[in-house]
Amino acid sequence: MKLYYSPGACSLAPHIVLNEIGEPYEIEKVDLGSKKTEKGDNFHDVNSKGYVPTLELAKGEVLTEVSTILQYLADKAEKVKLLPKFGSMERYRAMESLNFVASELHKGIGGLFSKTMPEDGKKAITERVSLRLGWLDAQLAKKPYLLGSDYSVADAYAFTVINWCQWVGIDTKQWPNIQAFMQRVGSRPAVQAALKKEGLIPG
Repeated sequence: MKLYYSPGACSLAPHIVLNEIGEPYEIEKVDLGSKKTEKGDNFHDVNSKGYVPTLELAKGEVLTEVSTILQYLADKAEKVKLLPKFGSMERYRAMESLNFVASELHKGIGGLFSKTMPEDGKKAITERVSLRLGWLDAQLAKKPYLLGSDYSVADAYAFTVINWCQWVGIDTKQWPNIQAFMQRVGSRPAVQAALKKEGLIPG
């Protein structure tokens, strides 16, 4: 498998999970501005959507979209359990959490990186995201991870997008349970390895 990524982008979540499952893989960095890979190839030839993450399964066969890639990796993992069994109610709860992260946090926090968005728009997004983070903080007061006592791919995804808060002016100090969650997930060896590989923390 090969993961196409951009440092610190949402592709960090599957990068973390690839480390968690312990299967061999390659990574290749993508310049999202030029749409060129670090080898100089046209990224649009790999993924016509032009964004990461993109997981190459075999030559010419790729999988896109964070939640889908995370579920694929978890379902294929043999050494670790990172999602409940497909078809179970617990799995639907996991999908619920993944969709919450994707639609309410990823798109919200990610939108604040826009250089063309007016300040009023950013203020409205920040207020909406803060409500969602407040809700999540209350949930994490009752459990260590999004699905309960067990770490899952949903936590890798949530960690990735909440980590963006530091760059878009959202102070997470007001949510102590989220801060504890970020420290808990961030200390995992698989997370540390991905952060170092992408140059986000000292190697």
